[in-house]
Amino acid sequence: MEVRAERPVEVPVETTPKARAGSNSSNETRRLQKEQGHRANSPINPNGADLIRHGVSYSPMPAFHFSRGKKWLILFVLFWVQISMNFNASVYPNAASGISAEFNISHEKVMLGQMIFLLSYAFGCELWAPWSEEFGRKKVLLLSMMLVNIWAIMCSCAKNIATILVGRFLGGLCSAGGSVTLGVVADMWDVKNHGYAVLFVVFASVLGSVVGPVAGGYLEEHCSWRANFYAQAAFGVVVQALHQILVPETEQRQCVKAEIRKAKKLGVVPPAEPEHEKMTFNRVCTIWARPFKMFFTEAIVLCLSLLSGFSDALIFTFLESFKPVFSQWGFGPIGVGLAFLPIGVGYLIGYLSFFYPIRRYMFKMDRHPQSARPEDRLWWLLYLAPLLVVGLFGFAWTSGGPDEFHWIVPMFFGCLVGIANFGIYMATIDYMVAAYGPYAASATGGNGFARDFLAGISALYAGPLYRDLGPRRRLQKASTLLGGLSIAFVIPVYIFYWLGPEIRARSKFSQKITRKMEREAQEEQRLRQTMSRGGGPSEASSSESVREPKVEEAARVMQVQAPSPSHSPK
Repeated sequence: MEVRAERPVEVPVETTPKARAGSNSSNETRRLQKEQGHRANSPINPNGADLIRHGVSYSPMPAFHFSRGKKWLILFVLFWVQISMNFNASVYPNAASGISAEFNISHEKVMLGQMIFLLSYAFGCELWAPWSEEFGRKKVLLLSMMLVNIWAIMCSCAKNIATILVGRFLGGLCSAGGSVTLGVVADMWDVKNHGYAVLFVVFASVLGSVVGPVAGGYLEEHCSWRANFYAQAAFGVVVQALHQILVPETEQRQCVKAEIRKAKKLGVVPPAEPEHEKMTFNRVCTIWARPFKMFFTEAIVLCLSLLSGFSDALIFTFLESFKPVFSQWGFGPIGVGLAFLPIGVGYLIGYLSFFYPIRRYMFKMDRHPQSARPEDRLWWLLYLAPLLVVGLFGFAWTSGGPDEFHWIVPMFFGCLVGIANFGIYMATIDYMVAAYGPYAASATGGNGFARDFLAGISALYAGPLYRDLGPRRRLQKASTLLGGLSIAFVIPVYIFYWLGPEIRARSKFSQKITRKMEREAQEEQRLRQTMSRGGGPSEASSSESVREPKVEEAARVMQVQAPSPSHSPK
C-alpha cells in the first residue's frame, strides 16, 4: 500500500454537550486557539502546514512544525542510535581470538558470526523499513533496539559457538538500520532543506564502524571476550532509554491520529481517524517485498546501492587487513584499533566538505528552482569518488612494512578511503531521498541491504585474500585488486549525474511520485483559491504571499523527468 500524505482538510468543529457544559474543556480549547493563533491567517505555509479552523490543528505533516531545537535533539539521539547499531557490527572481530581460544575452534569459524550478523542485518534493514512507514518510526526503532539488546546478552552468556552464531543472526535480523532513521529525517524536513540532517545521520552511520575497532582493541587487550557483548548490550540499553524519553513519533499518519485523539479529549468532534488497511497475509508480503522490488527493479537504487555497498565492504575488509598490515610495525590490538582513527578523520573531513554542496543546492532552489534536479545531489561526489581508487592503490603500494615506508603513509591513504566512503554513502542516500520521496525508507533500505550484504560477504574472503595471494607481497596484491575493482564501481556516479533524468523518466516509482506530487499541488492550489475567495482580505493577502513549494517542486520534477524528444515514441 502506498504511504499517502494526508491532505489538509477544513474541519467544522462541533462541541459535545459535555464540552458546552464544562468550563475546563472550554478553557483548554481557548488555550489551543491561542497557541495556534499565530498561524490562523496562514492556512498553508511553505512546508505544507496546517489548515487551521476554530483553534484545532489537523496537519498533513505534523513533524514539519517541530521547532528547530526539537528536530536537532531528535537527530542527536538518532546519531547515537546509528553509532550503536554499527558498533555491534564492527566490534565483534575483537572478540574472535578469545572465543576461538575458549571453545578451541578456528578463527575462520568464529568469524562466521561476523558474516552471519552482516548478512542478516542486510535483510533486517529491508524488513523493518516498510513497517516504519506503516506503523510509525518510534515503535519500530524501540522494538528493534530492545530485541538487539536481548540477543547481545544471550551471546554474552553463551556456552558454545552455536549459541553465539544464533544470537548474531537474530541480532542482525532485528537491527532496523539507517533506513528508518532516514525516514525520520524525511518526516521532519522537505526535500529542499533536509541536506544537513541527512548529512548528520550518515556521519553517525559510518562513524560506528570506526568506534567499534577503537573500543574493541582496549576490550581485547584488557577484558574477556564476554565483555565485548556486555559493551554492546550496555551501549544499546542507554540509547534505547534516550530514544524512549526524548524522541516523539514523527511518521505523519501516526501524528495525525494523535492530534485527533487530543481533539477528542478537548471535547471537539473531529473527522474520522485515517483508515488503516486490515493486515492480511498478502498485505504483509506486499509490505516486505516493497524494498526488495525497488532494489531489483529500480536502476537508480540497484546501481548506486552496489556502489555504496562495495565501498562499505572495504571498511570491513580493512578490519581483517589492518591487523596483518600494521602488525609489521609491531602494532598490538590497541594499536591496530587506533589505526582506524585516520579513517574516522576521513569521515570528518568528508562530513565538513558537504556543507558547501548543500548550501549550493539550497541557493539554486531559491534562485532557480526550475533548473534544480535530484542529480545535483551527486555533484560533489564527482570529485570525491576518485579518492576511493587513489586511496586503495596508495594503501596497497605503501603496506610493505617498516623497511619501505613509515606507518603513517598507509594511514594517510586510509584517510582518503574514508573521505570517499563517506561521500559515496552521503551522496547516494541524499539522491535517493530526493528522488523517491515517500518511498525513501524503502529505497534507502536497498542501499543498506547492499552495504551490509557485501560487507558480510567480505568476512569470508578478507582473511584468505590477505593471506593466500602468494608468498611475496600478498598484502600489496590484495589491496591492488580492490583498487582495480573500485574503478568499475565509480563509473556509475558519472552516468547517473548526466543521464539521471532519462533514467528516472523510465521508472515506475518515480512516475508514480510525480503524479502524486502533481495531485497534491493542484489540491493545495485549489484550497488556496477557496480560502482567498471566502476568507476575507487578510486571508487572501496571506494566501497570495505564501510560496507554493509543492507546486514548484511538482513542476520541476515533471520537467526533469520528461523524456527528451529524441527518446519519444515515433
